Amino acid sequence: MRRSQKKVAAARGPVRSGGSTASLWGEFASALEAGDGMAGAQVIHELWMRGEIGSSVERALQQLWNAAAATIPEWLPMRHVQWLPLAYEVTARFVPPQHGRSNIYLVLLDYSDSRADPFGLYVGMSHYSPVQRFDQHKAGVRAAGSVLRRGLEVLTGPTLHLQRITRTEAVRIEEELAEALRAHGLFVQGGH
Repeated sequence: MRRSQKKVAAARGPVRSGGSTASLWGEFASALEAGDGMAGAQVIHELWMRGEIGSSVERALQQLWNAAAATIPEWLPMRHVQWLPLAYEVTARFVPPQHGRSNIYLVLLDYSDSRADPFGLYVGMSHYSPVQRFDQHKAGVRAAGSVLRRGLEVLTGPTLHLQRITRTEAVRIEEELAEALRAHGLFVQGGH
C-alpha cells in the first residue's frame, strides 16, 4: 500500500493546507483529541507562518505537548519565535544542485539577558545530522561558544531542504545564508 503524497510530505516537514483559519482550528482540536502530534504540528505551523496564531502559539504548543508529545515531529519549534516565518522565507531561497553528505543547520540562541530581541541564530554546517551536531556543541565537542552557552534548540524546519548536500555547496550556503539572515535584521552567529 502506497502512502499518500500528503503523508509523505508531512513526514519530511511542514506542508501548507490552504484551509481557512476556522477549519485549521477544527483540525487542531481533532489532532489533540486523537493524540496526533504530526497533524497538530502541521496546524500550528501553518497558522504561525500565516501570522494568525499570535500570542496563543505558546498555549497551542503546550496543549499539543500535553496531548501528543511522542508523535510531535522534530521540525516544530518548542517555543514562539516571532521571526520564524522570515527564517523559512530566507532559507527557502537556497537550493542546492547536488546531493552529498553535508548538512546546514540553524540553532536558536538565547539572548534574553542582553538584547531587546531575546533570540538569535547560529548558522552551521556539518556532516553530522543537525541534532547530533547540536548535542556535540552542548557537550563542548568542537563547540561554538554561542551554541555552548546560549543554544536552546535546533530549528530543523527551515533547513530540511538543505540536508545531504555536497560539502562545497554547504560551505557556500552556510556563509551566504548567515549573511542573508543578517541582512534581514536577525542577530546571527556562525556562518563561516
